[in-house]
Amino acid sequence: MNLLLVWVIFIIFVALVFDFLNGFHDAANSIATVVSTRVLTPRLAIFWAAFFNFVAAFGFGVQVATTIGKGVVSPGAINNEVILAGLIGAIAWNIITWYYGLPSSSSHALIGGLIGAALVHTGPSSLIFTGLRKIVLFIFLSPLIGFSLGFLFMVGTYWVFRKFSPSRVDVIFRRLQLVSAALYSLGHGTNDAQKTMGIIAILLFTNGYLGPQFYVPLWVVILCHIAIAVGTLFGGWRIVQTMGIRITSLQPVGGFSAETAGAVTLIGAALAGIPVSTTHTITGAIMGVGATRRLSAVRWGVATQIIWAWILTIPASALVAAFFFFLIDLFF
Repeated sequence: MNLLLVWVIFIIFVALVFDFLNGFHDAANSIATVVSTRVLTPRLAIFWAAFFNFVAAFGFGVQVATTIGKGVVSPGAINNEVILAGLIGAIAWNIITWYYGLPSSSSHALIGGLIGAALVHTGPSSLIFTGLRKIVLFIFLSPLIGFSLGFLFMVGTYWVFRKFSPSRVDVIFRRLQLVSAALYSLGHGTNDAQKTMGIIAILLFTNGYLGPQFYVPLWVVILCHIAIAVGTLFGGWRIVQTMGIRITSLQPVGGFSAETAGAVTLIGAALAGIPVSTTHTITGAIMGVGATRRLSAVRWGVATQIIWAWILTIPASALVAAFFFFLIDLFF
């Protein structure tokens, strides 16, 4: 086995570690509402989310993976060191935000990592600004879309079930929330696993293992969905409390509305090839649901902390990746 192949396999392993941590870090996105409403126990919710994270491998395409692989940094400016440093920057930021219980975006951490490493390697000319503008735009749009849909779904649900007793509504939506949680996990799996697919595919492409045409091999699709599902199984319990309880208190009807809003946003974005943040989306949807009661039902102090984590994610992970690119380039 030659040294290049060993190096590529090692970077694929690091990418799968990132994918695992993505599932671990973002498990709360998939289960926080269904746990906080006590529809499922944490253990059952984790298995439910992990199963649908994996099932998402089949039927949603690889548009997001293609965007990550070819739409952030010019493929000609990417080498093994850029990819490795970008992954390390994203992993480091995920661990930091997990430790402090902040639901930041693994997607934007990865994008920030690639940007930081590429800037040190070849400068601003390596960045594809049309793709980056779309990603930055959806940093703001995805939580706003989630907020709006969460608000509308909640208002619509209240109107449709206005003549039902509260206990009857609770029974109905305890069942429906299983469906909405499954849909959200499908959206989470299809959007987030594809980011790692894009990284592995561009790694294989730049090293000549895919031939002249960029594509995402099926084995990469399956492997990435297994990694994110296993990460979800291990869960991110620190963030569950923030997502499910600290932002606003939820009932099953609210959990259903938030998860459905998040699922619609994520699956729509995945089909359009837009790598949005699942964290931003579900947080916005939860806030939208809380705002239907009254604006004060949303704990805006917690929301402000989360927003600051969003703003810092890309520059912070970029700085970490730039530092590690310098070290890797120096020693290897």
